[in-house]
Amino acid sequence: MAPMQEGPRYRELADVLRTRIDAGEFAPGDSLPGEQALADEYGVTRTVVRNALRWLEQRGLVTARRNIGWFIRAPHQVQGFDKLRSFTQWAEGRGLVAGARMVNREHGPATEREAQLLRIPVGADVLRWSRVRTLDDRVVMLERSSWAPWVAPLLDAFPDDAVSSTRALAEVGVSVVFGNHRIEAVAASSEEARLLGVRRSSPLLQVRREVFAKDGRVVELGVDRYLPSTIVFEAQAAGTAEPAEPELRMVPGMRGTAAVIIGVLIAHCAQWVATALALAEAGSELVA
Repeated sequence: MAPMQEGPRYRELADVLRTRIDAGEFAPGDSLPGEQALADEYGVTRTVVRNALRWLEQRGLVTARRNIGWFIRAPHQVQGFDKLRSFTQWAEGRGLVAGARMVNREHGPATEREAQLLRIPVGADVLRWSRVRTLDDRVVMLERSSWAPWVAPLLDAFPDDAVSSTRALAEVGVSVVFGNHRIEAVAASSEEARLLGVRRSSPLLQVRREVFAKDGRVVELGVDRYLPSTIVFEAQAAGTAEPAEPELRMVPGMRGTAAVIIGVLIAHCAQWVATALALAEAGSELVA
C-alpha cells in the first residue's frame, strides 16, 4: 500500500483502520496485524501506529492485551437496574454464557466499613472472594464480594469453578430480593491490570453493590470493576426533576419511562474525557 499523506499521521492512520473495522474486515475479538506489520503496510513509524491504536482504544474500538497484541472490542452489552438479577441471570437472559474464575478466597475479620454495611461487629468473620467474570469466554470484569457471616457457611462449599452464587444460595433457601448500586469511574490497580489484561491506571467502570434478603438482612457487599466498552448500565427514573443531590442511590421498586444510559462517569480525571467521548460515540446518552 502507498505511504500515507502528510498531516496528523496517527489520526489519518486511525481513520483508515476505523474504516476497515466499520466495514467488518475485523470482527469483534479478532487480532489486528502487529505494530511493525502496520508500520510497513502504511509507510509510517511504529510510534505513529501505536498512537493511532491508542486513539482507537480511547474510543472503545480496540483493546491491548499485554504481550499479545491489539484486538477488536465487542459491542456494549446493556444491563438495567429496574429488576434485580445476578450477572449470570442477566447474561442468560441475553443469550450469553457467563463464566467465572476464582482468583482469591479467604475468611477474615470485618473491616469498619464492612461492619457498618453488613450490620455486624468489627472483627466478625467475613468470607471474601475475588473472581474474574466472562461473557462468552471474554473477560469483562473483576468481581469482589464480601459475604455476611450468616451467609458465609452456606458458601464455604461453593466450588471455585461454579458460576452463580445467587443460584447456589437460592438452592438452600436464601433469595435476594433487592439491592443498591453506586457507579463511578476508577483507575485499574496493578493487580486489576494483570487480571483484566489492560494497562495499569486504565479507566474502569466500578459498581458497588449492597444485596439484601427478603427479611432485610444484608447478604453481600460487592465491588465490580468492568472493562470499558463492555457494559452499559440502564436505570429507570420517573417524576419531576429535583435539584441535584450529592449522591444517587438505587432503591427497591424504582419504575419509570425515561431511560438513562449510564456510561463512565467523569468528574475529576481529565485523561478520561476521551473515554466518555467514546461512549457517547457508541450511542450512550446521559440525561441529567
